[in-house]
Amino acid sequence: MPHATNHPITDAAGAESELPQAVRALPVSVLDLATVRPEEGVRATFEASVALARDAERWGYTRYWFAEHHNMATVASSATAVLIGHIAEHTSTMRVGAGGIMLPNHSPLVIAEQFGTLETMYPGRIDLGLGRAPGGDMAMLRSLRREPHDSDRFPQDVAELQSLLGPERPGQEVRATPGTGTEVPLYILGSSLFGARLAAAMGLPYAFASHFAPAALVDAVTAYRTEYQPSEKHPEPYVIAGLNVFVADTDDEAADLHHAALRTMVTRLVRRGTELSEADADAILSSPAGDQVRTMLRYSAVGSPAALPEQVASFVTHAQADEVIVTSNTPTAQARHRSYELLAEALGLEARDA
Repeated sequence: MPHATNHPITDAAGAESELPQAVRALPVSVLDLATVRPEEGVRATFEASVALARDAERWGYTRYWFAEHHNMATVASSATAVLIGHIAEHTSTMRVGAGGIMLPNHSPLVIAEQFGTLETMYPGRIDLGLGRAPGGDMAMLRSLRREPHDSDRFPQDVAELQSLLGPERPGQEVRATPGTGTEVPLYILGSSLFGARLAAAMGLPYAFASHFAPAALVDAVTAYRTEYQPSEKHPEPYVIAGLNVFVADTDDEAADLHHAALRTMVTRLVRRGTELSEADADAILSSPAGDQVRTMLRYSAVGSPAALPEQVASFVTHAQADEVIVTSNTPTAQARHRSYELLAEALGLEARDA
């Protein structure tokens, strides 16, 4: 597992200082939302993901995850397992996976077969995070031939999937081929106490979506750690927390990236994709609706490399996190790429050989 070195970093005044204790040896991972920029298109989105994943591996990031979404013109990670395989093929050591698969949308057998196939092709590198939300709207659910109450069986579906990926049992009628015996690592994703308590009861790692749903972070992680039931594979609880990052060569440039992300969220969430001028978006950001958008991005690290270690360390302590998974919604793929490069340098991630 890649880890941070303890070499000195340079602060804004040019003085050398040690990395904060909370970020030394901290695993840092990437959540790629496969954002489609209208001027570039879907193919360019995939090409940018490959380029970022290859460099993220070299820079020392731990894992590279995609999230399942549907019926969203700006998100291209709908065929999540296919995209994971594409990235795994273009990398060699970094873990690749789902953060996550929205299990109520699927049969556990199909997911076991998909991820069993991935694990067989890329052994020891595949992660399977599982979420309970649909990853889209009601029209999408109808198109998938699903119902809102399908999420009620999430705990049972997780257990079934875990069994399908485990060793073959005597008398087992249904097997995942490939899948059986692959033991693909499972993670429970969530933004509420439900997922936290399920992960604790099943003895599984827990990933909290604090990058867009921050409200229950502390309560959920506390419940998870308090109620955790050790399992054979995971004797200790393990928390991954989501964090937005906007890093640039200067603090002002980073602030501009953060503000651009807020404008984008206004367009998507408040005006439902309606084209807005920057002035109109800023006007909404100054309103109560804008306050809601700002709250969604509450957990964001913004600044030049010198400003980042303390911000990330503060978040790690607050979230009681063992690992941070970062996402960066920037106006261009180039700005995103640079943001992750600077973050790796700021946190002293241990670079791998190319």
